[in-house]
Amino acid sequence: MSAVSRFWHPVLRARALGREPVQVMLDGERYALWRGAEGRIGALVDRCPHRFAPLSGGHVRSDGRLVCPYHGWRFDQAGRGESPSQPELRRCAAQAMQAVERDGVIWLAGQEVPMERLPRLGAPGYEAGGVMFQRFAAPLHVVLDNFSEDEHTPWVHTRLGWREEDVGTIGFEAENFPDRTEVRYEARQRPSALGGFFGIKKGDHFHNRWTTLFDPVRSIYEIHWTDASGAVTRPGRLLAPIFMVPLDAGSTMMVVFMFVRLEGALRRLGSLARRAALMLIQREIRDDARFVPALAETPMTMQGMRLGRFDKPLIHNRRLLARIYRGVEE
Repeated sequence: MSAVSRFWHPVLRARALGREPVQVMLDGERYALWRGAEGRIGALVDRCPHRFAPLSGGHVRSDGRLVCPYHGWRFDQAGRGESPSQPELRRCAAQAMQAVERDGVIWLAGQEVPMERLPRLGAPGYEAGGVMFQRFAAPLHVVLDNFSEDEHTPWVHTRLGWREEDVGTIGFEAENFPDRTEVRYEARQRPSALGGFFGIKKGDHFHNRWTTLFDPVRSIYEIHWTDASGAVTRPGRLLAPIFMVPLDAGSTMMVVFMFVRLEGALRRLGSLARRAALMLIQREIRDDARFVPALAETPMTMQGMRLGRFDKPLIHNRRLLARIYRGVEE
């Protein structure tokens, strides 16, 4: 059973779907999305049942139906089809999916996936700062490995986190649960040009805590800063749910939602701080996207790897990826 038939996935910015159909890929399959009557979103497997022409290359009729570009077959959001040259023809249906718009993106799922399983984003006190899409030229398990640890921070990243000289002072905890992992890092924050937007001061400590879930695959990061003693928490916090969406066997789309919480005098920065937060996380994710393709050939098995204490979440995450997301029992 494919992942899309079991879970909701974010697949496209809502504003990217206008009057013309758009093709998206998810877990090795292509889908055609379009807006029909009254803006209702339709989603079909991007393959006309007649001769397998891509429906995303067609157009939308005034009645909201999607027209195949090859022989003009037209389909509604339920996948019901009709041949204009043979109106009496039966069995014209295309495979339909569910598609909804929420949080600035379009989410896709199979027909049997309940709406209640659509992930809820944000948290009390946080305001939305935007969403970004970043393609990784690497399989899902490789991308998941990268986002299962922060040990690589000094060598891959240049903004959040700590410098190389502080690696010996990292505070680290990881807990494995039957359905998730929970990870916590703490170390001295390296100098950051954007630190003023979040109340960061020289010598402060960076705290990164996240939970990784597999229904679908995502990590929810909570970032905050304290003084060196940990007694004083700075007034800016970041919350970033990051979805890891498999496109095909060799590539993964990262869909990052940014939320910001500001307290005290920082509230006056408002939208400026939210834009700064999105810019910051965009650059961090792009750092990963530049490096991770070098690991694209990493196999699913970890045999031969010399793993350390920071790799504890990787092992468990690989198991949960197979069992929960892929439905493969050990």
